[in-house]
Amino acid sequence: MPLILAPVGQEMKIVKIILDEKTKKHLANLGILTDSTITVLSSSGGSAVCAVKAGRLALDKNVAARIYVA
Repeated sequence: MPLILAPVGQEMKIVKIILDEKTKKHLANLGILTDSTITVLSSSGGSAVCAVKAGRLALDKNVAARIYVA
């Protein structure tokens, strides 16, 4: 399921990222990689605030819709 549909507060595993290589590399530098874990802390209007490793990130709806979790 896309990250924007993930339940709030539940740790999920990233299974696929469908973005251009430049954006994937940027996300990888932030800790968002295939097989890593991510937790949605809040979501509104398609945007999501997520916990990745020890930090928090805000992802807009265009990016969050292309990150798939299970």
